[in-house]
Amino acid sequence: MKKIFLLIFLLPLFSALAQEQEVLNKLDAKADFYGDIARKIWANPELGYLETNSSALLQKTLSDAGFKVTAGVAEIPTAFVAEYGSGKPVIGIMAEFDALPGVSQEAVPFRKPVVEGGAGHACGHHLFGAASVASGITIMEWMKENKIQGTIRVYGTPAEEGGGGKVYIARAGLIKDVDVMIHWHPSSQNAAGATSSLANISTKFRFYGEASHAAAAPERGKSSLDAVEAMNFMVNLMREHVPQETRMHYVITKGGEAPNVVPAFAESYHYVRHPDAMVVKQIFDRMVKAAEGAALGTQTRMEYEVINGVYNLLPNETLARIMHKNLEKIGGVTYTPEERKFAEDIIKTYPAGVKASPDDATKIAPFVVSEEGGGGSTDVGDISWLVPTVGLGTATWVPGTSAHTWQAVAAGGMSIGQKGMINAAKTMTLTAMDIFKDPSVTGRALEELNKRRGEGFTYEALVGNRKAPLDYRK
Repeated sequence: MKKIFLLIFLLPLFSALAQEQEVLNKLDAKADFYGDIARKIWANPELGYLETNSSALLQKTLSDAGFKVTAGVAEIPTAFVAEYGSGKPVIGIMAEFDALPGVSQEAVPFRKPVVEGGAGHACGHHLFGAASVASGITIMEWMKENKIQGTIRVYGTPAEEGGGGKVYIARAGLIKDVDVMIHWHPSSQNAAGATSSLANISTKFRFYGEASHAAAAPERGKSSLDAVEAMNFMVNLMREHVPQETRMHYVITKGGEAPNVVPAFAESYHYVRHPDAMVVKQIFDRMVKAAEGAALGTQTRMEYEVINGVYNLLPNETLARIMHKNLEKIGGVTYTPEERKFAEDIIKTYPAGVKASPDDATKIAPFVVSEEGGGGSTDVGDISWLVPTVGLGTATWVPGTSAHTWQAVAAGGMSIGQKGMINAAKTMTLTAMDIFKDPSVTGRALEELNKRRGEGFTYEALVGNRKAPLDYRK
């Protein structure tokens, strides 16, 4: 009798384990299929809001698998929502696919651009999009085979790199019924903690003066470049008088045409970041005052355009512990001898003092809970203030690699990137399955979200009412 009772008790556990192994086997079997999708996007890198081919490929893959795909959402041509199922819980998975300018690189462990000055996937979003689609399709197939109640959605989110695509998707109300949002990001390590990021406002300041011959009649000119330099000087002085966690950086995107012509137009592009979105707003207001002062002092006219604004990522420990458990189950990335040689050659290109080993790719980082914010910003932040959100990173790059580098492009275009991508897809899939099997998780995750964001929270996008800057990369 005891044996029968024990068998009855263990049967559901055996069934769950069998289902998990089945979906993992499916992802392994289709690793090359999804790897080919990622490589096609890698080989044709498209900048933010211009990802026509990348978006179309992911949409077709989802549609062919049985998802209902709605394209051009939130008034963004390359954004989409793919859906399967009905009812609660609603679980979303985000997919990115935009590239970065100026980091073109072949899949070799030394600097070799495909196109000099061309775009490249230095943040691995080709892997991001392909893994999210792979996970979404695998979850859909599991739901169908096991008659699982609920809805799975894949959100195609363009222009993460400074374009804030998710902000406009959130503002359009496309996630208002989502119970849990899942995401991931390529990385040089495997980690799934409950961590944060930096809020960010990015702005183009434009100054208009009057042109004149710089030698024959300089007194008739009003230099817009002087205004840019005066503003930047004042912003640099601000660094002493802002919270130490603040990050401010800029480039002069337009400084005139010729030295002997007083510039009639000049532009600088500024970022301000901090772990708290409200602090970012305060510092940004001071930056605007500096721009106004520069215009006044140089007798020029100033206008500014907020290009992007994102909240800091709000961690959710309830969900992160589930994801971390699944990442540990999947494990890290193990290199073949050829991959190890590639990794060793990449490591040799790092600056002095950067210590890394190919073996680090096999490790899983300890679980961490922190709201301090990392070194970067992401438009996932806005999503995380509206919906309980969880994410991870996997070792798609050689350990020690920094994002936005040619080394990241190189590893992302070969098998090292694909291995990390499949591990991410597996971890996201198991995490979604856990939530579908225990919908009470969504209630606990929402309770934590409400506690972290505080009473009376009302979402206001840091970009204001502007439409998506579809031409910001043109």
